[in-house]
Amino acid sequence: MSAGGGTRPALRRDADLPVVVAITGATGVIYGVELLRALRDLGQEAHLILSEAAGMNLGIETPYSLDEVRGMAAVVYPNRDVGAAPASGSFRTRGMIVAPCTIKTLSAIANSFTYNLVVRAADVTLKEQRKLVLMVRETPLHKGHLELMARAADYGAVILPPMPAFYHHPQTIQDLVRQTVGKALDQLGIEHDLFRRWSGHELQALPASGT
Repeated sequence: MSAGGGTRPALRRDADLPVVVAITGATGVIYGVELLRALRDLGQEAHLILSEAAGMNLGIETPYSLDEVRGMAAVVYPNRDVGAAPASGSFRTRGMIVAPCTIKTLSAIANSFTYNLVVRAADVTLKEQRKLVLMVRETPLHKGHLELMARAADYGAVILPPMPAFYHHPQTIQDLVRQTVGKALDQLGIEHDLFRRWSGHELQALPASGT
């Protein structure tokens, strides 16, 4: 019983806590969409923050509508609502993934400039020592970008640019996207089968002249 005589809600196990997903306006919003789809299919609760620019990019880069993407999440928060649940450290989450993450968002996170909910939620994730995965999407990178990534990493963020692997023999663009999404889920300890993992059995000797 609580001090006021009511019944306290049951504590949620870490594995049952929601994952905060932020989709910002970099190219590659499909990573965020596929992340939401994967979490839904895995029975993992996703709380979505969608930036205004991300909403625009959905129409440019994907066949998905805003309503379809919002429907993949259990809860959706307006990016301007800095008083929403993920803005407080007392709101427990399993972690946060920003997919994709613009350089502007990276810069704000690295400088604790919490001007919207995406950045505030990311800042809270860091201060509570939860996993924050930043799928930074930009190329080429100048030194300022690299310094921002280094600073965010120093604060505890995981820098996970969408760099595709090919050992799993991808056949489609979705295969490439799912492999990166799977790598992000690995960081939060979420089991999945989004891509075929390297086991070492496929390793073949190089030709004598190869290096």
